[in-house]
Amino acid sequence: MPNPPPEITLRYASHTDLRQLTELLAALFSLEPDFPIDPAKQHRGLALLLNHPERAAIFVAEREKRIIGMTSVQTTLSSAEGKEAALLEDLIVLPEHRQQGIATALIEQVEGWCRNRHIDRLQLLADQHNTPALAFYQSRAWQSTRLIALRKSP
Repeated sequence: MPNPPPEITLRYASHTDLRQLTELLAALFSLEPDFPIDPAKQHRGLALLLNHPERAAIFVAEREKRIIGMTSVQTTLSSAEGKEAALLEDLIVLPEHRQQGIATALIEQVEGWCRNRHIDRLQLLADQHNTPALAFYQSRAWQSTRLIALRKSP
């Protein structure tokens, strides 16, 4: 996959981006029925990630000062690895900007962030019915596992 077009800027997100990031999450969650769209909650969650740069990051792709894509990553402590692992979350590129290498570039930002922290297990959750997303990840060497995600409100 080629690099993103030169007019695309990749950078860390900041608090001034929260409105646009919340809108992107609404677009993403419209594809994922497990996550209801709730702008107030999503805004709060994004702010929490930004408030903890020692364990999380949000990367954005920007064209002409408009954020057109984003992804987030956060660490978790892994008993299997005996150290930190990372979870890639919230990868979204607006439909009209897809197939340009932007999502790949965002994932590469996350991978670099992990390498800098000596994290060698990166995982993600994807909607099992989002065939294009699954094909995208598989084409970039992501492997399925035998694990399934379960959830419960305590």
